[in-house]
Amino acid sequence: MSRYKLITSRRDGAVEYVALNRPSVRNAFNATMIAEIADWAERLAHDDSARAVVLSGTGQVFCAGADAAWMAETVSYTAEQNVADAAAMSRMFALLDRLPLPLIGRIHGAAIGGGAGLAAVCDIVVAEEGATFGFTEVRLGLIPAVISPFVLSKIGRSAARELFLTGIRFPAARARDIGLAHAVVPLAGLDEAIGTYVAAILSSGPDSVAAAKALIRDVWARNLEEASHIGAAAIAQRRASPEGQEGLRAFLEKRRPSWSTE
Repeated sequence: MSRYKLITSRRDGAVEYVALNRPSVRNAFNATMIAEIADWAERLAHDDSARAVVLSGTGQVFCAGADAAWMAETVSYTAEQNVADAAAMSRMFALLDRLPLPLIGRIHGAAIGGGAGLAAVCDIVVAEEGATFGFTEVRLGLIPAVISPFVLSKIGRSAARELFLTGIRFPAARARDIGLAHAVVPLAGLDEAIGTYVAAILSSGPDSVAAAKALIRDVWARNLEEASHIGAAAIAQRRASPEGQEGLRAFLEKRRPSWSTE
């Protein structure tokens, strides 16, 4: 029996598939779903057998943001309760963002509010061409505060100024233009496109993929001198590692490395 009620997870080889599973409310967040995603992400971070993750939503849309019933409860929260509630959501996003393996978002239907925030923490986002995105919090008298660090690092300040301040919804093509999505395909082609990314990941060194993801985080927003020191130390470590040694030998010997699934 699954330990979760509002998400599902399954493993296919080295690929983990996790899905938001509240289709009756368009996979909207509530406190239980947030806690379950956080628990799942924390467990997966320590699972060396997984090499890639695909995040999706069941039903007609990926994620419609916050659940209306949950938001109604927060109206009567104390200041302390509101802080604790926001901190739990922030921790969930941080755990997803720091997963030591690639997180691929499979976006269909809509990704609104926190749903668009989920897209922002994905390393790779494949969206169906009819999908709609939006940071619509201001239309409810709120702001996209918890997701802002992840969204800003993905789309930049200029796009955020337009989209955060107006709350307008925008199509998948615009999401691709601003870096929130990486591939936009017909709905029927979603899984094929994701499969192409998964195959590329599985043909790469798993430790190197994790190190590359960490490198992005470590170098981001640092000055050139700091970034150069970090980069030099990182490549020296990878060259000396068993995986780096195997990869270089395989290249020189014109053979597949031991980890490749091709």
